[in-house]
Amino acid sequence: MTTAAIALAAFTSAAWSDDVVKFTLVARDGFFRPPNLEVPAGKRIKIDIVNDGRTPIEFESLPLKVEKVLAPGARSSVVINPLKPGEYPFFDEFHPNTSKGVIVAK
Repeated sequence: MTTAAIALAAFTSAAWSDDVVKFTLVARDGFFRPPNLEVPAGKRIKIDIVNDGRTPIEFESLPLKVEKVLAPGARSSVVINPLKPGEYPFFDEFHPNTSKGVIVAK
């Protein structure tokens, strides 16, 4: 890789990371903490998901077309492109009665 290509890759990576607003969502025993995330509309967001429970979870949002399965103790993340103002529900498909939340873009 040329020096110019390395510099461009580093610049692109740094620019991308500056545009991303980060949040953390912890799943434990059938509940998400926090249950609701208020995020800035028009910004790309990254949600770090931590399964702090003893059973697997599946973070899922139908309107956002995102799903992520995590084993107990696992961590992962999802990146969501800029959202219009509004509410975007999410849930844990393995605990649908208790693990519900909303991403609120303002």
